[in-house]
Amino acid sequence: MRLTLIAAAAAILAACAQGPQPRAVEAAPDAAPIAPKLRIFTGGTIYTGLEDPSTVSAVIVDESGRIIGTAPPLSQDWSEDEAEIIDLAGAVMFPGFTDAHAHLLGIGQREMTLNLDGVRSVAELVAITEAELQGKPPGYVLEGRGWIETGWPEGRMPTAADLDAVSPANPVIYIRADGHALVANSAALTAAGITDATGNPPGGKFERDANGRATGILIDTAMGALAALRSRPDEFAITEAYETGARLYASRGWTGIHNMSAVPEHAMLMQQLSRQGRLPQRVYNAFDASGMEIAASRRFQTPLITNRAVKLYMDGALGSRGALLIEPYADRPETSGLALMEPGELEAVMAEAEAANVQLAIHAIGDLANRRILDAYAADPRGRDLRWRIEHTQLLHPDDIDRVAASGLIPSMQPSHAIGDLHFAPARVGIARLRGAYAWSSLIGAGAIIAGGSDAPVEVGSPLIEFYAAVARRDLSGFSGEGWHPEEALTRQQALKLFTLWPAHAAFQEDILSTIQAGKVADFTVFDRDLMTIPEAEILEARAVMTVIGGEIVWKAD
Repeated sequence: MRLTLIAAAAAILAACAQGPQPRAVEAAPDAAPIAPKLRIFTGGTIYTGLEDPSTVSAVIVDESGRIIGTAPPLSQDWSEDEAEIIDLAGAVMFPGFTDAHAHLLGIGQREMTLNLDGVRSVAELVAITEAELQGKPPGYVLEGRGWIETGWPEGRMPTAADLDAVSPANPVIYIRADGHALVANSAALTAAGITDATGNPPGGKFERDANGRATGILIDTAMGALAALRSRPDEFAITEAYETGARLYASRGWTGIHNMSAVPEHAMLMQQLSRQGRLPQRVYNAFDASGMEIAASRRFQTPLITNRAVKLYMDGALGSRGALLIEPYADRPETSGLALMEPGELEAVMAEAEAANVQLAIHAIGDLANRRILDAYAADPRGRDLRWRIEHTQLLHPDDIDRVAASGLIPSMQPSHAIGDLHFAPARVGIARLRGAYAWSSLIGAGAIIAGGSDAPVEVGSPLIEFYAAVARRDLSGFSGEGWHPEEALTRQQALKLFTLWPAHAAFQEDILSTIQAGKVADFTVFDRDLMTIPEAEILEARAVMTVIGGEIVWKAD
């Protein structure tokens, strides 16, 4: 006798104890039961994220967006009058991929402003500047973002002097890809009142040449000196940026984003966009420090937005030599980086966050910045149940790898940083210190979990690039430099957890996300090929074909 799909699903749900259950469908008195509208995803390889079964043939989703069963064990003897069949057409479906560290507003703004991430030299940057200023009136401020000097033939950062010849009457402000440095021309420096004698602010630096002249490079908090010159987007532009960023992320296969340094004043706007269906991502916000009250109260949440974390900064970035190191930089021995927060300040915020039941996501790149977090946590291990995180964890002293795992702090790491930084990190810190750089496998082996992300718009923000970087530990051309420790690369299974199970845990969502099984929310990422079996280089050729959030197809390739 045929067991109908709905009857089988009901049996599964009756036995399922994981997470909230799908709501029942009530029938009118004396009327025949009304079957719920089911969706069945089938016709391709489906990875569950579980050890057993690791793959299934079909996933059944109810009208509330919950998974009510898989086949097997359910029979595939269903009819089209009881379910909508979503044919994967041979594609490969995974639990939804989550970017555990990105900046949603910046992702959208990158698409809407002068994008410099493809610039390959100082000369090209100057040429772009000249072209962009054609027809612009004197005083017009030209802004852009995304340049990074790694691999440029000049072997250095751009300077004000480079830009001045083509921009004598227009301030030019270009932010480096990492967001921790910028270059400004002389017109911008003059308009902001920055001179050769201007002192460095706490946590920042005005770079100077050998003669003490300002070069136009501003690092970390020094960038704030140009705030008055930079354009302030209106609400329409901000709204467009959020929508653009979310749509772009859905088109790349991401179902969720841990939105770092979220602007507290935008919390209500994000809530409105989410409620209107204009923000097709599951968003986990970590507000800047002024958003502690929102994170504590959980205000402005929706079914797709969670507000419970605050982002802090211990130091700057490695590329701009703002990462705080135990020993001086190998290529600039007069500096050891910048402290953006002192240990005493960190301890005070830790106490405040614990009292408010708020998760902390603490930016730390240099080995000293990471050690200061570990020391503060060891002195008073608050927040163990709050799953506090170290964002980036890029450079650790080898002695501190086991300390991270033992502490329960969650490293939140971005594989693409490693394959980009391998071109300059040896010069910055020397070969010996690379033993603790981007130490993914060592951290996992010591017992830590890693929430994987991209740090877009610093990086591209592609799940395929991040997955490739994690398993290959080579740049996009296949290059790996001296001392880059290939043994720190991850297995395919570990890489899958990096973007599914472990980000869910880092956001307190492991009971509803991260695996494809009955009771979980139906967030799925579908690619055109099998990331678990294809050659490493072919991962970069794959493409997303469908993105599903809460059972709804929010994006599908043509």
